[in-house]
Amino acid sequence: MQEQEQRASAPTEAQAVSRRQFLGALAAASAVAAFEQLAANPQAVLAHYEEQIVQGTLSQSSADLKALDVLERMRIELLRALQKQPSERRWVMVIDLRKCIGCHACTIGCVAENKLPPGVVYRPVLEEEYGTYPNVARRFIPRPCMQCENPPCVPVCPVNATFTNAEGIVEMDYERCIGCRYCLTACPYSARVSDFGFTYTEEIPVIQGLLGTQAADDYERAPNFEYGKLYAREGRNSPVGNARKCHFCQHRILEGVLPACVTTCIGRATFFGDANDPESLVAELIARPNVLRLREELGTEPRVYYLK
Repeated sequence: MQEQEQRASAPTEAQAVSRRQFLGALAAASAVAAFEQLAANPQAVLAHYEEQIVQGTLSQSSADLKALDVLERMRIELLRALQKQPSERRWVMVIDLRKCIGCHACTIGCVAENKLPPGVVYRPVLEEEYGTYPNVARRFIPRPCMQCENPPCVPVCPVNATFTNAEGIVEMDYERCIGCRYCLTACPYSARVSDFGFTYTEEIPVIQGLLGTQAADDYERAPNFEYGKLYAREGRNSPVGNARKCHFCQHRILEGVLPACVTTCIGRATFFGDANDPESLVAELIARPNVLRLREELGTEPRVYYLK
């Protein structure tokens, strides 16, 4: 009798299939409705999502955030850091050398984000071969600006065109820079470059029926947006002829967006955040025993850390 009751209560295969189909259809309908809402008014949907994220940053613990994708966790921690005063934040970058595969996606992402001309690279990836043949291997070392707490490039500038802002990021003032390149020489990491005003399209021939130089370089001649300003690529007060450097994508982080090199890294090898937040991912990483900084013996106190 009991066996018959169990058989009667147990769902048949057809019922189980129909249940799965119903739940699948329900999920699909929800997804379609969400997509239609997003398509109809993307700004409102995204603004509502961002509002929820900002409210959540004030209450979510690090244990809650660990379940998220690492990029989303860092973004939420970034929004949490932006609730503080600039002087209370300490931006740092952590690069895991064990994960870097030398794809140069971060370099290209940085060039695209900052519209860098030929010869100007903010984040090169250095390659090193180590070991003794036949036991050799290659190591890839991304090298952005170290954003030193004691930057050697600042005191050598004769016109005070480079300085450390309230958040600890070393900036360039293109309106003051005279292009003497003293800072390029003083930087022990070779993290500064000169902008000579080159373009990628300057040698394109002008041929009937083809896109010539005059039209092709319109994009490259468009103003640069850095340090919260638009700089035309011509004239005295422009990046052309001056020193340039990585700035941790300051224009992005102040809007709650991670630096371009962080989001384009295919191996999740680059991390960014506020080291003054003890619950942040970067604070956790720089406390590990396998962390190092380049040329620490110089006393520059770089804010870029490496995991080996």
